[in-house]
Amino acid sequence: MTIFLATALGVFLIGLHRLFLGPRRTARWVREHFVATDYDLVPRALLDPRRPGPPPAAYRIEEMQAVADAAWKGDWRAAEAYVEAAGRDWDERWSRTELLQQVAGDDDEWLEAWRTARPENCDAATVRAGLMVHQAWEIRGSEYADKVPRERMARFKAMLPAAITEARKAALLDPENPGPWVVMVTAARGAQYDHDQFQPLWDGLASRAPHHYSGHWQALQYWCAKWFGNDRLMMHFAEQAVRKAPEGSPLAGMYLHALEERAKRHDGPAQPVTRAAKKRLEEVAASLAEVAPDNEHLPALRHLLAHHMLRARMHAPALEQFRLIGPWCGAEPWRKGGDPVVAFELARGTAAKLSGVAPSATVTTTHRIGH
Repeated sequence: MTIFLATALGVFLIGLHRLFLGPRRTARWVREHFVATDYDLVPRALLDPRRPGPPPAAYRIEEMQAVADAAWKGDWRAAEAYVEAAGRDWDERWSRTELLQQVAGDDDEWLEAWRTARPENCDAATVRAGLMVHQAWEIRGSEYADKVPRERMARFKAMLPAAITEARKAALLDPENPGPWVVMVTAARGAQYDHDQFQPLWDGLASRAPHHYSGHWQALQYWCAKWFGNDRLMMHFAEQAVRKAPEGSPLAGMYLHALEERAKRHDGPAQPVTRAAKKRLEEVAASLAEVAPDNEHLPALRHLLAHHMLRARMHAPALEQFRLIGPWCGAEPWRKGGDPVVAFELARGTAAKLSGVAPSATVTTTHRIGH
């Protein structure tokens, strides 16, 4: 019994050491000895906390600004052409629809003129329905339901069914377009739709655009525990997204969003460190490796992937993600503690320290001579 207790105590103390002293020593090493360039990482002095990734190409920014300026001057034709130019690339078309919703949020006279001139236009009707959803959430605010004033909650609950009705009308104008279905899926949780009511909306979206990124994100929100699902349903939905993600699609990133939701709910690690959990992260990484570098969702997903790889003690793969991320550190995982530069530097330094990857011999030698 004495030997057993001594052994158990030893294991317990080793666990405490790893839990508390290990991270502290690593953090100290990062502060005092970590040199990013030794591991083919961007120097700390070049880290940029303003955004998670590089800004859109200049020509795209100019194009978006031109569409917005034209709309505010009353020219809805530029907006119509802007959306139609996306063709049947439904993710891109939705991204452009969302921009028009933002433009209309500041001034929607041009949108009403567009709808009057083109009553048969699905995009115009979808922008209006989406704007109604956005305005409803602005009225409600982000507080918990019991903190929202009764009058605001009543307006919120009245606007969402009306938005869904408008989206259903829009869907009739172009039966192939998934945009109205994204609006309906988005509004469903605020409209308190149960599973039987929600499923036809999801089926309608998935039948038109089975890999629609924003549509999946909105559905993931519905299935999370804070709305109308639970951890099991949410993770099942996210794992299905990983399995069916086609080459070049960022859809596998749904799994990372699900991990974030679960981590927030439980205020700690999103999952136990198991072989299956590591394998799933490897699958996500392999899928994201096929995504075009300029995809708008990719930078934020790489940050989440690196973050959760670190939590899963996948240090070498996390280090590779930090190399791909480059200087951008203005992403959600690093903003939680206040200073994203400090948090990002600690994270990538930890990945370097524990990865087993040897620092560059040439750079290391130069660094030592400098001392």
